[in-house]
Formats: sequence, structure tokens, C-alpha cells
Amino acid sequence: MELAFTVANLVIAAIMAGVLGVWAYFLAYMGKSFRQAPTLESFDRAGVTRFPMVSVILPARNEERYIARCIESLLAQDYSNFQIIAINDSSTDKTGEIMKEYAARDPRVVHVDAPAKPEGWAGKNWACHQAYLRAKGEVLLFTDADTEHSSSAMSLALGQLVSQNLDALTAVPKLICNDFWTKITLPALATFLHTRFSPLRVNDPNTKTGYFFGSFFAITRNTYEAVGTHEGVRHELVEDGALGGKVKEAKFRLKMVRGERQIEAVWARDLPTLWHGLRRLMIPLYYQNRSGACMMAAAVFFILFAPFAFIPYLPAAALAGNVSFQILLGVQLATIALVIATTAVQCRLGVFESPAYALASPLSGAIISLGFLSAIADASKKGAVSWRGRQYTISESQHPIR
Repeated sequence: MELAFTVANLVIAAIMAGVLGVWAYFLAYMGKSFRQAPTLESFDRAGVTRFPMVSVILPARNEERYIARCIESLLAQDYSNFQIIAINDSSTDKTGEIMKEYAARDPRVVHVDAPAKPEGWAGKNWACHQAYLRAKGEVLLFTDADTEHSSSAMSLALGQLVSQNLDALTAVPKLICNDFWTKITLPALATFLHTRFSPLRVNDPNTKTGYFFGSFFAITRNTYEAVGTHEGVRHELVEDGALGGKVKEAKFRLKMVRGERQIEAVWARDLPTLWHGLRRLMIPLYYQNRSGACMMAAAVFFILFAPFAFIPYLPAAALAGNVSFQILLGVQLATIALVIATTAVQCRLGVFESPAYALASPLSGAIISLGFLSAIADASKKGAVSWRGRQYTISESQHPIR
């Protein structure tokens, strides 16, 4: 019996040591990224000599709570040459009425009611494409209805786009957490995803990583058309990431900057939208690469939750009666401490919430792990994804397995 516990202790200690190494990498990389990532303000404005017309693409579905605030912030921009294509995506609340009111008061606002979504299109993608067909700008600036912009956000983005001869620019927004569940979950999720989609990776021409934040990305019309517009990602549920990937893959000049001082966006509004948001991340990935999605779900479990899941085993581990228990205990406590410390850093510097929320890391790890695992389990079911009041069934014809 002692031998069995000794072997189990050493195996679990080895797993924890691996997880400890991953979190040490997370912490080091986050620190590097926060120090070195460019910001929306970090460029020489004196080099801006051209001010192209911008068409702001603003799709909205049932956003009566946020849409007015978003439009107000856009109309207050200090950049003068722009229009807003406010497109109502089959809303059942007052979103369309609010858009019409602004269009009647200000000629810069163009209100459009999107036609019914065809089969094979995600709703937001269809709305964005319909807005593009009516846009006049040389540059298209895509944003979301739950986003609020500082008065200089547009001029700063266009300034960098023009002066640095970029094809596209996206800004990391300050993500607003309105509820307890998002406040405890977003820091852990952001920490896990940070190394993959950080500005350092996106801006590195030697990586294949491309990504847009849907709350704010500017792209030249020529580039947008060259990568197929939203029609080229019409079935994607994470369309902003897919479109950014196509821009990077096509070797266009893409830049990601930190824009938390200029742009605020709501990531999730309550526990149900948080849950469906997690599933929305995983299910498309599952149909792109089933084995990769399963491996990612397993990695998420071990990285975010396993350090806490093995705590109930510790009393049994002590039965080994030898140094294997001390090794396991030391490695596991060190791992838990690093998980909480790293998440606290993300709370403070990434999502601008109290580091105290990092103490809920066991709960956030469980929520994220269960969300990803349930997404894989339900991926082939009808209506597997619920998003913005619509049910989506992801088929293999939409996402060929690679």
C-alpha cells in the first residue's frame, strides 16, 4: 500500500511540476507583454498628414441597454471624416428605434435594417456584410454595441494606420465585468489565452497568429475585400478572430495595440452569457480540429483546475509515510500559490479588477473547464450554441476537419 501511494504521489507531483512550469511561463510572458506591447497612444502624431473617410460598422441585436451610449461616444469623436452605419440585426427590443432616432438627428448616422439572415451565415457576420455594402469609407472601423470609446479613439487608431502604413489595426479594450461570475472567470481565461493572442505574437511577422477584437478593429477597404469580407467567415461564431487570422495569413500589415485607456467593452453580462461565451469559443475549434480541441480542453483542466482538484487526495497521500508526500505537498502548494499570484496580476493589469478575485481561482477553473468540456460533449447536437438569442448548429460542412 505504501508503495502504491508513493508511486501515485510522485506521478501527481510530476504533473504539478509541469503545471507549475506553465504558470511560471504565463507570469513571465504576461509581464513582458504588459511592458512591451504598444498602446493606442504610442506613436508620433506629427506624422499624420492624411485623414481618410472612415465608415464605422456598428451591428446590434437586442442592445437597447447599450446602443445609445455607444453611438454617443462615436459621435463625440475628434476625428471629423466619418459616418456610422448602424445596422439593426433583427432586434426584438427598441434597438432599431434608438438607431432611427440618432439617424434622424445626425446625418453622420445611417440606419439600416438587415434583411433576414440566410442559411449558413452567423447573424453578426451577415449584419456586418450588409453594412459594408452601404459603407462609403476608405477605412472600415468595426465595433460592438456594448463598446464605449474615448473622444480620441478613432483619431489615434487612424493616426497609426496612416502614419505606419498599416492595413489593419485592432485594440485590446478594457473588458468591463458587470457581475461576480465574470469578475472571477475572466482573469483566469485571459491569462490562459494571453500568450496565444498577445500583441507581441500578433505583431511578430514570424508567427502565424492573427486576431481582431470585435469591439475595435480598423481595416482598409482594399484589405477587407482582399480577404473576402465577412462573407469569407460567414459561418464563424468567433468571426473577429477568424478575420484577423485571414489578414495575417495573407501577409497584410496587421498591428495589435493595448487600448484600455480609450475603449471599454462588456465581455459577459451574467452567468448564462458567460457560459455560452465559453462554449462559443470551443465548439468551432472542435470542428476545425477535434483532437486539438480535446487536447486544449484537457490542458485547460490541468492548468486551471487540477492544482485544486487534487487537494482532497492529500490526506491519503500522507499514508505513504515517506518523502514522496513532502515532495507532492511542496510542489502542489507552490503551484496553487503561483496560480493565484499570476491571476491576481491579470486582475490588476489586464482586466482592472481587484486582485482579491484571484482567490476564487478554484471556482473559475471549474467553470471554464466545465464550459469547454460541455461544449465538446454537445458539439454535434442541434442548437449546440446559443448566442444573442439565436441557436446555432455547427456542421462539419461549415468547419472541415483538418
